[in-house]
Amino acid sequence: MRIRRAEVRQVNLPLIFPFETSFGRQESHSCLLVRLTADGQEGWGEVPVETAPLYNEETTGTAWHILEQFILPAVVGQEIAHPRDFPPLVRRLRRHHMAKAGVEAALWDLSSKFQATSLARVLGGTKTSVEVGVSLGIEPSIDALLQRISDFLRRGYRRVKIKIKPGWDVQVTREVRRAFGPIRLQVDANSAYTLAQAGIFREIDALDLLLIEQPLGEDDIVDHAALQAQLRTPLCLDESIVGPDDARKAIQLGSCRVINIKAARLGGLGAAIATHDICQQHGIPVWCGGLLETGIGRAANLALASLPNFRLPSDLSASDRYYHEDLIDPPVALNSDGTVSVPTSVGLGVTVKLDRIEKYTVKQATFGA
Repeated sequence: MRIRRAEVRQVNLPLIFPFETSFGRQESHSCLLVRLTADGQEGWGEVPVETAPLYNEETTGTAWHILEQFILPAVVGQEIAHPRDFPPLVRRLRRHHMAKAGVEAALWDLSSKFQATSLARVLGGTKTSVEVGVSLGIEPSIDALLQRISDFLRRGYRRVKIKIKPGWDVQVTREVRRAFGPIRLQVDANSAYTLAQAGIFREIDALDLLLIEQPLGEDDIVDHAALQAQLRTPLCLDESIVGPDDARKAIQLGSCRVINIKAARLGGLGAAIATHDICQQHGIPVWCGGLLETGIGRAANLALASLPNFRLPSDLSASDRYYHEDLIDPPVALNSDGTVSVPTSVGLGVTVKLDRIEKYTVKQATFGA
């Protein structure tokens, strides 16, 4: 397929309610959308960066620059037989994984459309639905958090993840466990602690959690191994795993017993599949994390999460968890059994709503004919 044209848009969607983590508070989601055109078909991908470099080093500004100056010039006008031909084109560009992942996702969408099949099937997915949970941010009070959890349990979510940070950790988790009994519960620290604070996690260890996500530094796998050795609760690495080889090293060191796979963090769906396969070979379960994606990115995540080793509930909540109106039709919806259906139509399996994208676009540019 010859890539004739590329379009990049920055969109800004207000969240239904603010989302706060250990590194900040968000009231809207700003990201980039990539549309590639080839031989009468178009493919969409999402670059789920934010305006500040808090989750990782990328932002809407840096991603736009890298796309405009380096990635898209390497793609527009090129004959690309398969999405796996894309990484070699940008291999010399260090990092900028989310920018790369957005373009690669659009190529996978295009490729599956040319094959007249769903993205999930092209990726090797085996599931028709994905078990999901809800991820909840830091609230003004414990009572407010308990109310939020109660609301989502009533909607049918069967796994709850809460964000923690120093001063909002042991007591909060204990109160959630007390209020809701044996629900599947996990916590996410987003790298807010050091190994010197291991005592906090030894206390949390007694609360029968599904996992503890990324408690220590975003670039660490050594101290995580020391912490995991002290706990019966599985540690899950997120920010520390930025490529398949990081997963291999972390598993060999004993740094974790679960890995959160985010295609955007890893540099694309190809790298995500490779990470999935490494974990599967070593008996390490994985799940698909979220970055507040719109329905475009969420549809790609659902296709990815249909692979067999995604054995824990993923952060792929319904569209109405985040947005008053999503950028796709139909919106992502929660099934009565706590799952979300994997789209089965060709490509992403959803209809991208251009009128809504126009509504929320704050910047756009076109490259190529």
